[in-house]
Amino acid sequence: MSEEPPQRPEYHLTIKALPAGERPRERLAELGPAALSDAELLGLVMRTGTQRGETAVDLGRRLLLRFGGLAGLARANVSELCAEHGIGIAKAAEIKAVIELARRLMVVGPEERPVIRSPGDIANLLMLEMSLLDQEQIRVVLLNTKNMVLGVRLVYQGSLNTSVVRTGELFREAIRESCAAVVVVHNHPSGDPSPSPEDVAVTRDLVKAGEILGIDVLDHVVIGEGRYVSMKERGLGFG
Repeated sequence: MSEEPPQRPEYHLTIKALPAGERPRERLAELGPAALSDAELLGLVMRTGTQRGETAVDLGRRLLLRFGGLAGLARANVSELCAEHGIGIAKAAEIKAVIELARRLMVVGPEERPVIRSPGDIANLLMLEMSLLDQEQIRVVLLNTKNMVLGVRLVYQGSLNTSVVRTGELFREAIRESCAAVVVVHNHPSGDPSPSPEDVAVTRDLVKAGEILGIDVLDHVVIGEGRYVSMKERGLGFG
């Protein structure tokens, strides 16, 4: 009876296996994080590759292809990540933790409250998170008399139409916080931020209700994938 060939020991390729000039850690130290690709940054987070001869950067590149880039990777849950070869609970948790830190970076503390001067300020505040949602949401940005952000409240989730969006729910938090103004924000999971006729109808109703309540509706911003539309700028539902 012939003996079975000895099994090769399992191992994970590390970033150290790359040539010195291609190591993300060294390149980051020399050139800064902006010089690294998405795959390289993911490789730094995960540190090790797989037994198939993939480095951590190769693994990061495969994940980005599998999930359709960073946006798709952010949408994936831990179970979906763990279903990929080379990704266990530890690597999945590391990836989700980094994404969550990026999201929280967009939500600053009270001592650093942003001031809303333009639709772009609203997009900077919420686009990172809301462009990744797979359902429509309506959020209300609460503002004081100086247009400083007091908070952001989720008031509705689901398809946007006038029959289900209750004006009272949208303004409840604004009244409770004695807000001077609000900005309404909702997302289009399709990625196209072009306002629909329903969006315009809802906006018109909200602007009228705000006038009655003495709370100024400064804008209604629709967020898509990497794009946004200010309905106030387009004159849709305002005036």
